Amino acid sequence: MLRILVILMMGFVMPVAADTRVPTSGAEIQLSFVPVVKAAAPAVVNIYARRVIERTHSPFADDPFFGQLFRDFGGRGPRVENSLGSGVILGSGGIVVSNYHVVGQATDIRVVLNDRREFSARVLMGDEESDLAILQLEGAEDMPALPLRDSETVEVGELVLAIGNPFGVGQTVSSGIVSGLARSGLATGNVRGYFIQTDAPINPGNSGGALVDIEGRLIGINTAILSRSGGSNGIGFAIPSALVKQFVAQADAGKTHFERPWAGLTGQPVTADMAEGLGLLRPGGIIISDIHPASPFVTHGFAPGDVILAVGGEEVNTPAEMIYRMSVAGLGASVQVAARIGGKAQTFDMILAAAPETPPRASLETSAKAAVPGMQVSNINPGVLAEYDLPLSAAGVLVERPGQVGLRAGLRQGDLLLSVNGTQITDTASANAALEGARHRLALEIQRGTRRMMLRFRL
Repeated sequence: MLRILVILMMGFVMPVAADTRVPTSGAEIQLSFVPVVKAAAPAVVNIYARRVIERTHSPFADDPFFGQLFRDFGGRGPRVENSLGSGVILGSGGIVVSNYHVVGQATDIRVVLNDRREFSARVLMGDEESDLAILQLEGAEDMPALPLRDSETVEVGELVLAIGNPFGVGQTVSSGIVSGLARSGLATGNVRGYFIQTDAPINPGNSGGALVDIEGRLIGINTAILSRSGGSNGIGFAIPSALVKQFVAQADAGKTHFERPWAGLTGQPVTADMAEGLGLLRPGGIIISDIHPASPFVTHGFAPGDVILAVGGEEVNTPAEMIYRMSVAGLGASVQVAARIGGKAQTFDMILAAAPETPPRASLETSAKAAVPGMQVSNINPGVLAEYDLPLSAAGVLVERPGQVGLRAGLRQGDLLLSVNGTQITDTASANAALEGARHRLALEIQRGTRRMMLRFRL
């Protein structure tokens, strides 16, 4: 019995030993990522950005006693904040893509190339939600640029390289594979998106750097990691190149902010329990929970309870994934939508458009006679809903700038002004009139996010 066991063990081990050998040719010895890095690295840049942060005004500043006691509370002036990141050159004329959190609201941007050349840069377009920004290098010509690969062709298991400037140590290359696709559950700050997941080590400073395939083509912009320590744990995320392509196209067209096609609805993933009740063979798609009357889906008969299964021939399982598919197709494109409407399977083509500006915003600044002077308010329309990420049922008027008096009263940008002294606010004109007519007392009903509150004052 012992003899048989030894034979079986030898039979198991021998093929492994036979596959292990020393390289026998110069080509095998030189087999590496060197050609890919040489081609891609010159187009990946280091970015140094500075922004001025206004410090919060101390509420005790004007008090003769507490002003001295709390003189250092909240700071006394603006401070300079520096950020470090990476970027990728996508055009020979000096077009660079990076992360919004690296260069957004920066007052001074310096870009350093791999060959040590330095350029000043300005932001052509930035979008906090997607965490992407497009820069223009000043006086740049004949720049090395990375070719874009369609990220829709990327598959799990592909070898990839992450190139960037982690911790400011200088340009660094790390390798890994594509670990996952269609990651839409990640949310960092205000960023909501759809990502490629990789185990290539990504660390602070890699943000905005390149994720390239083994042919040196850009498949994503590194943007975030999941980590408890702040360092790489092998779970990194990159914004797909298909979305980057749309950003570059809109920046080339002269747009200063990214315009997405508007869906005008909210929904949630279809679970296994829902699928059975909806007559679906398996969980998948998005069930509509609310829909705006001006939504393009309304014209095709959609209502709450209907299900969107695919957009542009690609299955969608989360609202973020649906918006990504629409954004990649671009404004004016016609996409095929597969759905279940009223319990019946349907497929149709839909033209993608931006959120309509109807009724007009009619923005105005409240007069000097108003109880809250110098406050800028706007009517609510689909464009405002999309820009400020407001509920589809939002009412009243939007506070775009509260002004000095409004700030002291507790108003913030993005608040919805619903009523003034019990008078319902329907548009900017009625808001200004109600504030001008306020006497002795002031009661402002506002909505901030999902909370409603009342601010009361004596005049």
